[in-house]
Amino acid sequence: MSQTMGSQSIQFEQAPYIQGSASIVGTKEGEGPLGKLFDVVGADDKFGEETWEDAESTLQKEAATLALGKADLQKEDIRYIFGGDLLGQNIATTFGLMELNIPLFGLYGACSTAGESLSLGAMAVAAGYGDNVLAVTSSHFASAEKQFRFPLEYANQRPLSATWTVTGSGAFVLGTKRTHVRITGITTGKVVDYGVKDSMNMGAAMAPAACDTIYQNLVDFKRQPEDYDKIVTGDLGTVGQEILIDLLKKKGYDISMVHMDCGIEIFDSASQNTNAGGSGCGCSAVTLSAYLLPKLEKGTYKRILFVPTGALLSTVSFNEGQSVPGIAHGVVIEYAG
Repeated sequence: MSQTMGSQSIQFEQAPYIQGSASIVGTKEGEGPLGKLFDVVGADDKFGEETWEDAESTLQKEAATLALGKADLQKEDIRYIFGGDLLGQNIATTFGLMELNIPLFGLYGACSTAGESLSLGAMAVAAGYGDNVLAVTSSHFASAEKQFRFPLEYANQRPLSATWTVTGSGAFVLGTKRTHVRITGITTGKVVDYGVKDSMNMGAAMAPAACDTIYQNLVDFKRQPEDYDKIVTGDLGTVGQEILIDLLKKKGYDISMVHMDCGIEIFDSASQNTNAGGSGCGCSAVTLSAYLLPKLEKGTYKRILFVPTGALLSTVSFNEGQSVPGIAHGVVIEYAG
């Protein structure tokens, strides 16, 4: 029996379950509206390390270890890791997860990596390629600023359209053992480029990709926005949210009553000076783990569409005058009773 739906989606015949998850964040995230929900809030954004990059690796290692403990599993029980981050060559993942000594698929989907890792992990479990897999991703404000924009010492002024890269890591154990939450389907995103060249306006760059994936999910599964308790994007912020809602209205779907953006939820923009909101691989991952999954586990939400969004740029492409394409991956997560 085929599990493919429409042109870009899969509905799993044997839906994998989320066995456990963990969220670890930095000090600024701990001071935000969701601060009390995270498993661990670091007292120091270097997490005891000498460099920002080592700090991000520590985030991943600790989140993965904590998720395994909450799932009551050992590292030997995990068949594969699907992990990624924002840094060149995935160095946060490489150095962070090396000690676990588990077969690793290193992923790069920019800020959509949480959706990509959950999608591929769910496919592996549903297909019988492993009883348990681990999906991990992270971002760090300082390491991202260092790589993509300006050294922090430069003290550059941030435009109102800019988002604040979340310091955090989210880890998820997926497996065959029954729990209260399962991944029932996915919609894999395409690269979408509207020609945006402003690297400080990621919301505008990513919103068209989010629109494309959400629209295709609704078409492939023959659903309406109200069939989801929430349609959750990862990193659009206030600017991208407005664009997304407008774009989908032009396609005949109004998601304004059910839309939520992790970048808007994780910070209080007015008091924390985060401008348009939060972004980064860790933004959607920690929000899913700490805020959304508990609502699904209790049955408060019956079904959500989780759509992390990524801006596919590098310092090389940006400095050569290229535009900023986007991509978004949709994951259907449901209450399993």
